[in-house]
Amino acid sequence: MAQPWLSVILPVHGGARYLAATLDSVRAQRTDGIEFLLYDSSPDTACRDIAARYAADLDLRHIAVQDVLPWPEKTDLGVAQAAAPHVAMLHQDDLWLAGHVDAIRASIAAAPDAVMHVAASRLVDDRGRDIGQWSPPFAPGLLPGALFGRRLIVQNFLAIPSPVVRRDAWLAVGGMDHALWYTGDWDLYLKLARTGPIAVRARATTAFRVHGQSLTMTGSRDADALRGQFDRVLERHGPEFGLNRDRRLRARAMASVDINCGLAGTAAGQGGSLWPTLRRFLGLGPVDALRYLYESRILERAAPRLRARLCGVL
Repeated sequence: MAQPWLSVILPVHGGARYLAATLDSVRAQRTDGIEFLLYDSSPDTACRDIAARYAADLDLRHIAVQDVLPWPEKTDLGVAQAAAPHVAMLHQDDLWLAGHVDAIRASIAAAPDAVMHVAASRLVDDRGRDIGQWSPPFAPGLLPGALFGRRLIVQNFLAIPSPVVRRDAWLAVGGMDHALWYTGDWDLYLKLARTGPIAVRARATTAFRVHGQSLTMTGSRDADALRGQFDRVLERHGPEFGLNRDRRLRARAMASVDINCGLAGTAAGQGGSLWPTLRRFLGLGPVDALRYLYESRILERAAPRLRARLCGVL
């Protein structure tokens, strides 16, 4: 069998509710030369049974890993066992949209040395309805990693199904920090940005599902643990991307932590979180507040979640 050109890692745990829709979105693409490695720690066989239905159409391998629960650990295991030179993540509730495979192929052909290829993602609700877009603050093209990282250190603006990463680069930076259950992807992207250029694709060809049982919702209910996730990433990468040298950049990054924690607390139903969040944002001053909105894409990320909550689907 020929070597695949892309390996897609699916870390799964109790994901039967959405997994079939995820795999349907994959099967609708031209997937020749792509392998799919599904690492399943679910306590039942539901995900295994769903995966079996797609085995005839996809190069899909189901691997039972009941003793490997954290998604970053499953993902690193998949990258270590992947056969392709490029890897991507696809979680059990996210989607590929029309043209995704062709967009990846074109990006890799145009920028083969890029350590990572990224793009905007659409946001969809629990029922798969489009509720907005989450995009990086860059025009399409090839960017120096240092420039990319100075924006990314303020806020993670990448949805997990979007990036495609050179496998050798992933391994060279040591993969994911398995203790970072909330910010592990952000930490990985910053590590990669320290090693080489980043290619930005032109349009959104993936979808990130927003729903009440996602890790971004359930994990955000422990305020102290959540803040610790953000703080660890800033401590690790802040000096490399200028937080020690640029006072205003540091202020935006620190405000972003407060704002993210405040919004998460509000989403989790914890009263009293919103006013301190607004106060921290206004404290940046008009110029840096506007710059923060541009760099972080926080409105793109938060507004669809608010609409979904108001509609009773989050």
